[in-house]
Amino acid sequence: MNKTDKAAAIESLKERFANNEYFYIADASTLSVEQVNKLRGICFKRGVSMQVVKNTLARKALEQLPEENNYAPLFDALKGPTAILFAEVGNAPAKVIKEFREEKGERPILKAAYIATSIYSGDNQLDVLAKLKSRDEVLADILTLLQSPMQNLLSGLKGQGSKLAGALKTLEEREA
Repeated sequence: MNKTDKAAAIESLKERFANNEYFYIADASTLSVEQVNKLRGICFKRGVSMQVVKNTLARKALEQLPEENNYAPLFDALKGPTAILFAEVGNAPAKVIKEFREEKGERPILKAAYIATSIYSGDNQLDVLAKLKSRDEVLADILTLLQSPMQNLLSGLKGQGSKLAGALKTLEEREA
């Protein structure tokens, strides 16, 4: 790989890191070609993009991004064979890894994950990441919580309103 190829690869990675709030760094070494293809198939079905990268290129791309994102803790994970999984949903790559492991064993191993400015390091974080709710799920939960008191109020008013209407109708019938 010559300098222009490296510069293009760094720029491409930099753009992907900048445009993705969620990415995971994993070790998929020792997987056979068949297993890697199966993993890529699962990734595709779940909307996850998997890219095998050179650690130095990934590090240089991360270093060129704004410092407020603080990618520095991820640098320790950029050792050995590295695959990066990019996703639109924060827990999708964790679910892909768990699903693949159920069928095929211990790999890929999670090295680190970047979830909307939070960094999770180590394979022991996989269960926590898989249980994370997506932004849409959290918003739906909040909306449900906000709607619940209003629903109760409306049903209470409807119930009381029908009782009042019934009482008025009875009084009207008595007078007639």
